[in-house]
Amino acid sequence: MNTLFAETLRSMRTAKGLSQVQLAGRMFVNKATISRWESGSRLPDAAMITRLSEVLDADVGTLFSAAAQSEESPNVIMVDDSRVILSDGLAVLEEVMPNAAITGFIWPKEAIEYAKMNRVALAILDIELGTASGLDLCRTLLEINPRTNIVFLTAFPDYSLDAWGTEASGFMVKPLTAEGVMEQLKKLRYPISMGGTDE
Repeated sequence: MNTLFAETLRSMRTAKGLSQVQLAGRMFVNKATISRWESGSRLPDAAMITRLSEVLDADVGTLFSAAAQSEESPNVIMVDDSRVILSDGLAVLEEVMPNAAITGFIWPKEAIEYAKMNRVALAILDIELGTASGLDLCRTLLEINPRTNIVFLTAFPDYSLDAWGTEASGFMVKPLTAEGVMEQLKKLRYPISMGGTDE
């Protein structure tokens, strides 16, 4: 449940003198959707948050920041078949998202088992995982939880077209950097907490 976003949205709506029905009409959604957002039981995706900022003439950064304030630590995983790249990448993720529960995997099957037992908010996947494919892993993770944000990480930019054929949120070329991660976090379909950053 996200009470901060709910309270922020309700405050912005009432400041504009709009009812839930009126806001729903301008957003092209039904009243129940607005009600769920304002109760904290549901969170709009990035596209809807952007539209809310336009309809309410409100700062989009304020809405994204409120959406990112989760009451629980998000589970973040990184899957790469290179131990060195994985180790370096996990250090970067811990720097950028100090409040997240971050776990690394060499083997895709272990990542899948973890995802079955834990709700993964963000998965950073190498595209070439030995004999396995990060594209296939992406599809499996999304079958387990359609709200998992997937970001591909690869040394081969040519894979970007294949990556966009999935429902991934982003694509980065190795090596993983704090700046690159922070930029991707702004573009996620389902915002998550960065844990203590000023973004």
